[in-house]
Amino acid sequence: MTAADQTMNAENAIEIRGLEKTYAGTKDSEPKQALKGIDLTVRRGAMLGLLGPNGAGKSTCINILAGLVRKTGGTARVWGFDIDENPRNAKAAIGVVPQELYFDAFFTPREMLELQAGLYGVPKSERRTDEILAAVRLSDKADAYARTLSGGMKRRLLVAKAMVHSPPILVLDEPTAGVDIELRQQLWDYVRELNRAGVTIVLTTHYLEEAEKLCDDIAIINNGEVVACEPTAKLLSRIDEKVVVLRLDGDPVGRPLGLDGFRLDYRGGSDVAVHYTPSSGVIGGIMDSVRAAGFSILDVTTEQGDLEDIFLQLTRAA
Repeated sequence: MTAADQTMNAENAIEIRGLEKTYAGTKDSEPKQALKGIDLTVRRGAMLGLLGPNGAGKSTCINILAGLVRKTGGTARVWGFDIDENPRNAKAAIGVVPQELYFDAFFTPREMLELQAGLYGVPKSERRTDEILAAVRLSDKADAYARTLSGGMKRRLLVAKAMVHSPPILVLDEPTAGVDIELRQQLWDYVRELNRAGVTIVLTTHYLEEAEKLCDDIAIINNGEVVACEPTAKLLSRIDEKVVVLRLDGDPVGRPLGLDGFRLDYRGGSDVAVHYTPSSGVIGGIMDSVRAAGFSILDVTTEQGDLEDIFLQLTRAA
């Protein structure tokens, strides 16, 4: 079921219908339509990967939901609140972790979280500053100036700021850009904990293997349009090509294999990769043909396309 097929209901965390955004032109440039009437639904408690090339419209969509950019047309609801009719409630239901590292260099993490909580109207008795700092592993830096923090620590501090008002939806906009592998793993461990606790996660990332591993659903935006929005497993099932790698008992280069019509890659030595479509059900016939050509098969491995293949396929087609 695509996003456009889903109806608005209480089970959805975010509901977007016909969302448009056109940026005004200048004397040197034409108006730019960043979003072209997109439909998108995020289920409550899910982790959605929002993917797309640079300039596709991902950040514009996020900024509209967060109340930072005015939409040109369409509707959007955040946790059931229309962003036009109930902007205050809609903003309170979402926490956004931006790409950019913006900090006051002379504030400490504790001061930043206290200030952020105050801006959201969280009473002092209900603030969870120390708990959140501990969760993002910044307790030992709670009273250090922000300018002394490493890039990874600043990234974690952004996550902490987004969580001070306990929003049911957390949006992570390229959260691991420029972050080392160990810190990336720590960040994802925390995000998984939040998701298990019921927080809906929206993730934008250029690391497609992260989205494939983490996300329940994937939406792909290209040129201001949603070109796919499906459960991750269903999206991956679109790839109707696999590769079987056969290790033979002799060099196959230049020798007939009985595989006319298949795309073959010779990988050196005695390995040959055969590209085929699973729906054709020909894997057994491939091996029978190779044996009939006089080869013994010493080993067989298979390879399957991943999210990167789907991403390139959809964005190039669009």
